[in-house]
Amino acid sequence: MIITRWQAPLIPDKEQIKNLFSAEGLEPFEELTLSEAEIPEHRHPFDEVRMVASGELLLNISGNQLLLRSGDRIIIPANTKHSHKSMANAECLCICANKIK
Repeated sequence: MIITRWQAPLIPDKEQIKNLFSAEGLEPFEELTLSEAEIPEHRHPFDEVRMVASGELLLNISGNQLLLRSGDRIIIPANTKHSHKSMANAECLCICANKIK
């Protein structure tokens, strides 16, 4: 998995994130995780690219917990077990894409 923490003072909005993904040849879509909602453990046959547009997301990837905040990006390799939930009593908006090898 590859994690990129956003370092700049201004965090991109959802449209800017979609443009970044599109520039990489990805087809972005929005995923809204409601306050404290949890998505159970699952896996995909493709790499999952995810960037937090707003809120915080707690990921559990093969037993490792990672907290992503606005602007943070992760690539979860194909067939990797993972789950996630929204944090801090607020919904979390992510821009996601499926990267087929």
